[in-house]
Amino acid sequence: MSRRCELTGKGPMSGNNVSHANNKTRRRFLPNLQDVSLQSEVLGRSFKLRVSSAALRSVDHRGGLDAYLARAKDEELSSNAQKIKRDVAKAQTAA
Repeated sequence: MSRRCELTGKGPMSGNNVSHANNKTRRRFLPNLQDVSLQSEVLGRSFKLRVSSAALRSVDHRGGLDAYLARAKDEELSSNAQKIKRDVAKAQTAA
């Protein structure tokens, strides 16, 4: 399981631990990933995704999973999220 957000593409970053004596050692900053179930209102079902907490706030701010996926760039989304986005778009044009 990769440490990458399925909606934003946010992954691990690298940097330094800096001691009081100003010694620097390499470290990793990992994203705060959560396993969540997000509800799609257009499709009427929920999807399990591994999402960062910042992405959860963005989904809530934009008005749900469907609205978030409509504005999201395909390069940032995982293959699973891209499939959900296509299904939502197809269901909205059919309705």
